[in-house]
Amino acid sequence: MGYHLAGYRVLGIDLANQPRYPFEFVQGDAVEFIARHGRRFDLVAGSPPCQRYSVTQKIQGREHPDLIAPTREAMRSTGRPYVIENVEEARGELISPVMLCGALFGLRTYRHRLFEAGGGLRLAQPPHPEHTAPLAKMGRPVGAGEFMHVVGNFSNVPLARSPEVMGMHWASRDGLREAIPPAYTELIGRQAMALFGAAALAC
Repeated sequence: MGYHLAGYRVLGIDLANQPRYPFEFVQGDAVEFIARHGRRFDLVAGSPPCQRYSVTQKIQGREHPDLIAPTREAMRSTGRPYVIENVEEARGELISPVMLCGALFGLRTYRHRLFEAGGGLRLAQPPHPEHTAPLAKMGRPVGAGEFMHVVGNFSNVPLARSPEVMGMHWASRDGLREAIPPAYTELIGRQAMALFGAAALAC
């Protein structure tokens, strides 16, 4: 959604069907699709599954594949500007990432996420706002003056969907806890356009 708001025509790819996805969609292996078709696009952006790096998953002892390196290799093969997004715990796998925080956009969630840029694209690191509001404890209702923690079995899906938190009115609970606010990618999309001119497509 953020790339759409920045002026791109968006095509999404995922291994699982995404019936709530609001744009053109192809079900399939995203890494294979990028390697085969990525050259057709002006900007290639992807979010490899973060579970491998998640603290929660490590505590539970679950194993997940490392898809950041294969995603980067496929993106580089296109010769196009690219962006890889992931969680803070994946910092060691990313190359010179910038970090975005919900407070930067006036949202009621901190939701730190990292973004690696390549293919000639460089992202500017904005200042990190001070965290002045307390974060509601996981699974607890969000009180007045608190920021929302949109993870796990969080309460109040309508609030999480709202423009003041995630800004994703179409998303399910599962979608919300795996997503980033569109404000993040709108900022990145606009930075890319400023460097490369108006783009016709985004993948």
